[in-house]
Amino acid sequence: MTHIRFLPKDGRILLGENRMLLIHASGFGVLRRELIETIGSANARGLLTRMGYHNGANDGQLVHKLQIAGHDDVDFVRMGPQLHMLEGTGVVKEVHTDMDVESGHFRGEYLWEGSSEAESHIKTYGIGSDPVCWMQIGYASGFVSSYMGRPILFREVECIGQGADCCRIIGKPAEEWGEDEPDLQYFHARQVEDGLSFEVSKTKRQSLPHTSDVHSPLGIEGVVGASAGFNAACHKLRQVAKTQATVLFLGESGAGKEVFARSLHSISQRTSKPFVAVNCAAIPDNLVEAELFGVERGAFTGANSTRPGRFERAEGGTLFLDEIGILNMTAQGKLLRALQEREIERVGGGKVIKTDVRVAAATNLDLREEVRQGRFREDLFYRLNVFPITVPALRDRLEDIPVFMRYFLRKYCEMHGCFVEGFTSRAVTAMLSYKWPGNIRELENLIERGVIMASKDRVIDVHHMFTGGEFLELEELTVSPDGALIPAQKNLSSSLEGLGLACQQLAGGEAPSGAGFSLESLERQLIDGALKATDGNKSAAARMLGLSRSQLYYRLGQGER
Repeated sequence: MTHIRFLPKDGRILLGENRMLLIHASGFGVLRRELIETIGSANARGLLTRMGYHNGANDGQLVHKLQIAGHDDVDFVRMGPQLHMLEGTGVVKEVHTDMDVESGHFRGEYLWEGSSEAESHIKTYGIGSDPVCWMQIGYASGFVSSYMGRPILFREVECIGQGADCCRIIGKPAEEWGEDEPDLQYFHARQVEDGLSFEVSKTKRQSLPHTSDVHSPLGIEGVVGASAGFNAACHKLRQVAKTQATVLFLGESGAGKEVFARSLHSISQRTSKPFVAVNCAAIPDNLVEAELFGVERGAFTGANSTRPGRFERAEGGTLFLDEIGILNMTAQGKLLRALQEREIERVGGGKVIKTDVRVAAATNLDLREEVRQGRFREDLFYRLNVFPITVPALRDRLEDIPVFMRYFLRKYCEMHGCFVEGFTSRAVTAMLSYKWPGNIRELENLIERGVIMASKDRVIDVHHMFTGGEFLELEELTVSPDGALIPAQKNLSSSLEGLGLACQQLAGGEAPSGAGFSLESLERQLIDGALKATDGNKSAAARMLGLSRSQLYYRLGQGER
């Protein structure tokens, strides 16, 4: 239950890294009835089955990422029913599970008691002759298929909707049911977006796919995301890319404005011509004109040769003016003329040079406020503000964080020759709770740091990344073992209590009753608790634990500092 988290301030519920929704069972019943009566029973069944498959595939991927030493594949597949029960579908009881991931062998039989889907159907249509747990069958098939790395089909052989005492499902590889298996048609109507469709080859999971496997809505490596704000910005970018309009990118530092500007150039008709980026903040005021428009030989002391400016170098392509809000008034006036007349003059020259350049600009300042304060020319603002695109801050696009985590993990594993399988659930919680003042640039730095630090542990944890003075504050709720919502911090202490009980049982010669107990996990929990109690002061935490600083750093895997 520790993997489900409630973020009331953000209006989000997360299971692992996936956003969840709470809906009324009666509302689902209305949706189911409307689908059956508008598109027919067969089409409704197919749609709900594929929807369940998608949900199960996502949970299967989540379980694969949470693999813990001491647990075998059967233990992890058993987490599927646990997650399904947590999502309110009913009670799942295992009859038997026989599986081998390497060979692709799977046989499973399970019972469902109190199926919410069957109850919804019976309330509307009563007892019928066919199984009715369509979405739940899709879920089971999607979960096991995703985890096994091959299509596994479940069939409902008994159903409450048929008058049975409980629902009974049986699962095995899809091809073993035979090509004439009627239930296969409900998985074929549309390719399942996430997970494995029943038409793909039997390919095993790969722990570390290539970075290009992370989906990019623009088809450009590095431009990845899934949030509404990100997709809205991509939509605007695609619309304006086919024109010659000036684009103004707005947003905080590190949010990815230059990446969007480069993407604009890449998908435009000017892609074969140069892309020239200028950081206006890095050019001294007295050299701005020379940098932008070029210099004639002898124009001033030190000008020993004629040098073209950035406008000329970008001829036919795109000129990107980053941090344009800090340009001085003189430079602003000359830039305005260049944009209006599409012509420039080099410093010290008298020849007018025509230019064919698309200008894109970016700023993290509020240019309207800068105009009101007299620090930015109003006419230049309106010349630049033809097509504004706001790139949202990372804290406003939480759905993108898991996407970036996967992308940067793979990127830096390949770059540094490391093999890191993923992130602990605690690390995912921290990444989703952190406020990211440095936006994507900061996230990338933390993940690169984590890859380097966790190269021996194989899994990135909080202490591998948050070592640079970042302030991490968890503001979320999670679920206690008895089903109550509690602050996430309290869940740590309940976990410690469970480990303490396990220690007492061992001391008394009894086997621990809790799952996942190990000396390593106990030590990690104690160290985390000490660091929390001392506000991250490692020297104080070491004294609290009776360790030297070097011993504590060794256990953290950081080395002495």
